[in-house]
This record gives sequence, structure tokens and C-alpha cells, in this order.
Amino acid sequence: IYNANVDPNVVDPCLFFDKENRLWMVYGSYSGGIFILEMDPKTGFPKEKGYGKKLLGENHLRIEGAFIQYSEETDYYYMFLSFGGLASDGGYNIRVCRSKNPDGPYYDTAGNDMINCKGPAGTFFNDGAASKYGAKLMGNFHWNFVSGEEKTLRAGYVSPGHNSTIYQKETGKYFIIFHTRFENRGEMHQVRVHQMFLNEDGWFVIAPYRYTGETIGSYTEDDIVGAYKLINHGRDISKFVKKSVNVVLQEDHTIIGDVHGTWELKGDNTCILTIDGKEYKGVFLKQWDENGLKNVMTFTVLSDEGIAIWGSGYKALD
Repeated sequence: IYNANVDPNVVDPCLFFDKENRLWMVYGSYSGGIFILEMDPKTGFPKEKGYGKKLLGENHLRIEGAFIQYSEETDYYYMFLSFGGLASDGGYNIRVCRSKNPDGPYYDTAGNDMINCKGPAGTFFNDGAASKYGAKLMGNFHWNFVSGEEKTLRAGYVSPGHNSTIYQKETGKYFIIFHTRFENRGEMHQVRVHQMFLNEDGWFVIAPYRYTGETIGSYTEDDIVGAYKLINHGRDISKFVKKSVNVVLQEDHTIIGDVHGTWELKGDNTCILTIDGKEYKGVFLKQWDENGLKNVMTFTVLSDEGIAIWGSGYKALD
């Protein structure tokens, strides 16, 4: 007898080949969670009967859209997931966990086993339980206007999620493709593509702005120093839109403004921020700011607690 608290519903299938050329299908959503099955590449059918192996979820936890990307650079399988509800008030957000095996177990940046990510018995859509798991890479956000920018009106992303990813071998670039709503536009949604990068610890971070053909470069400290807008994506699942605050990355490697800490440029583009005693790792990247209509320096970083922070520079770059 089907029990929606523990049994999966068959939605959002993602098929992928592992590094040994075995075929898998990850699927599932609300209800009993996310499951994975090994498939027969000749017939297209599962190799065994049943639901397969459970990876996470239970008791109608709002998690869906599993997509698995293998990286030869790290030898990890990364499972991207959408937490929350996809409507404009649903708090949809993109999270990631990883495993050395295609069928898990999967762990987040804090070392939590994702199999424990489930709603308590008797609960329904318990976002509080879900929010403790998975590194949150992107949620609702809004870049504030600063004096001197060309475009005063801008609509931030609302409920971004249900992504897929692509690794482009010829360029060595990773991309994330997802749909998003926008502030004050109801349920109208569009597709967006952002570039992704692996940080020092082998975790993906997402570029703050949509992809316009940029390639990460070699930057100097002079390129980095200056005023930035900063967005902390946090870990929550809510309809609240995170708005940017203002900081300055100073020549002495301190950060002042609405948050305080230190910054470091390692090598060509590796970024390390320390804010309130917490370390965030990622990259610096020159991007096109479609709101301010200028090229700016950005940064995208992630902490061991699974919190993503983005920065967007004030000054226009060549």
C-alpha cells in the first residue's frame, strides 16, 4: 500500500552516466524523498525492481529537482537540489551536496549525511528541518542601486531553482541552468544561466550575474580593492528577499562597512573572506553587471556551514 510519507512520487527524473559508464536515474520529490536507480542502458528500464536506494527526504519535505554532475577535477558526484516551493512566495533555493559514489551517501559542506534530511513524523512541508541540510548556493536576492549607476530600477531573483548543470569540456567551464521568478512580477518566470566554479575545498560556487561569455582571469590586488555590494544568502527557506549591503575591501586586507572582516587574493583569482570569524572560499571574477550596465569585479564564496556570499563592485572596469 502506497504511503506518501515514505514512498516517492515519480517526478523530476535525471539520468546520467557515472565515470564507469553506468547509467543511473535519480528521481523523486515531496512525499517520501529522493531515490536513485541503476538503469540498463540497452533497454532503458531499471536493473532491479522497486524504488531503488533512498538518498534523502521523508514526510513531505519540500525538496525536488535532483540533478547530479560528476567532476573529474575532484572525483566527486555533486547532487544539486531545490528546497522550498517554486512559487514567488515559496522560498525556492538551490543547494548542493556531494559523494564519491553516484548512489551516495551524499554529504553537505558541514559533513551532514543527507539521508538524515527528512521531516519529523507527522509534519508536512517542514522547511525548518530541511534548512539544516545542504549548502545553499542561491536564494532570493536583490542588488540595491548606488549613486552613479545607469539603471535605478531592477528586479531581483525570486525563487530560483530546478536547475540542471553542464560541463563544457572545450572551455573547462561549468554552468548552472535554472528558472526564476522576479520581484513584483508574480509567477512570470524565465530561464537563467550562470557560470560556476570550484573553490579550494572542491565545492561549487555560483557567479553572481548571468553568463555573458566571461572567462575567469588573473587579477591583482589593485583590481580587487574598492567598494562592493554584498549579499549573504544565509540558510533559511523563506519568501524574504535578501538585499545587498555595502562594504569596502581595503588595501590593508580588511573589510569595513555593514560587515567586518578580512579578505585575501591567492594566486590568480582565489578569494578567501573571513567575516565574523567564519571563512568563506571561492573566486574573484570580472562580470557584466546588467543592473548597473558596466563591467565590475565580483566575488562568490561559500563557508563550511553552507552559506554563500556574493559581492559586486561599484566601480566600472574596462
